[in-house]
Amino acid sequence: MARTPAGEAPESGRAAPIEARQRWRITFCRDLRPGEAGLVGRDYFAAWEDALGRCALPVAETAAGRPRFSLAAPLPASSGGEAELSELWLTARLPAWRLREALTPLLPPGHRISDLEDVWMGAPALAGRVAAADYRVTLAEEPDVRALAAACQRLLDATSLPRARAKGGAMKSYDLRPLLIAIRIGDSETADSAEGRGNKPVVVRLRTRIHPELGSGRPEEVLAALADELGVPLQAAETVRERLVLADELER
Repeated sequence: MARTPAGEAPESGRAAPIEARQRWRITFCRDLRPGEAGLVGRDYFAAWEDALGRCALPVAETAAGRPRFSLAAPLPASSGGEAELSELWLTARLPAWRLREALTPLLPPGHRISDLEDVWMGAPALAGRVAAADYRVTLAEEPDVRALAAACQRLLDATSLPRARAKGGAMKSYDLRPLLIAIRIGDSETADSAEGRGNKPVVVRLRTRIHPELGSGRPEEVLAALADELGVPLQAAETVRERLVLADELER
């Protein structure tokens, strides 16, 4: 196949993308009201692309003409996010305040930027570095905390946790245990401190693995496994992904 001469447009008529000169790591929050479901998959990414298309920033494009932008890891529909990560490439260098000022009014509903970092252009792709996620699940009911803590420990002690999830219109069997790194009750709360809690909601904190081959541990699936182990139904009043854990952080 003959090459397109330098400086000329490809045969399709599309001009060659302008080289990116700046790469921003965007840390953002997604707030959900109780019972609300957020956008996921293509719809969620499309909401970001719409914002980037209207923001008047010199956003770099891919060869297909789409904004050069990536999300570190998909966010479950039922989960808010306190420190989500994404990356954006620009064709001109700009200060952080310009980026924040241009994007803030156009972000998807319930979103806000919490931090901006000008990162090295040659750094590894962020999506390939994410290894785990920390979640905070506030329960709608108030189960026996001692029994709940014991059930959490049994999940961690298990050698396997057979589950099934819907995929491609069918149910697929898988093992949840390799995807569950940690699970505990509250901040420092244990079974011994259950008395005196008053009406404080019960919070389950968990860390799940994000693996390129095994997939991701979903908080709703961990909660379902915990309910099965406990022998009583458990429902989340609120689920929040507190942070994404990069591979180098997980190894420490």
